[in-house]
Amino acid sequence: MRTEVEQLSGDRRFWHVTMTFAGDTHEPDTVKTALVRFAEQHAFLHSLRYSRERAEVSYWEEADEMHDAAAMALRVWMEHRDSAGLPQWEVVGLEVLERDTFNRRALDHGVTGLGLRNPEPVPF
Repeated sequence: MRTEVEQLSGDRRFWHVTMTFAGDTHEPDTVKTALVRFAEQHAFLHSLRYSRERAEVSYWEEADEMHDAAAMALRVWMEHRDSAGLPQWEVVGLEVLERDTFNRRALDHGVTGLGLRNPEPVPF
């Protein structure tokens, strides 16, 4: 069900996207630095986590439908790989949740931090 705000703003909706990338090991500081550069280039980030061999990025995407948000998400890492110095890792996980679903889940689990700006990459 669409919220009143979404109805007033047209067909575009907001989706919470969480992507996990994995591959060859890299120095943790190298991964963190690349994620900081990525955060400077990509808007609406919610969280960044990393280790030597994987990273998890959560952010908000605006799209008409879930499959549109998923398609855009699958391009994000590749589009920023060179400019941010991201590792050549592959996508190993993708979760796309409509805003109301994400908010309900967050409330159920007592999660806070909605609307964070400039998240700092943190280790897993």
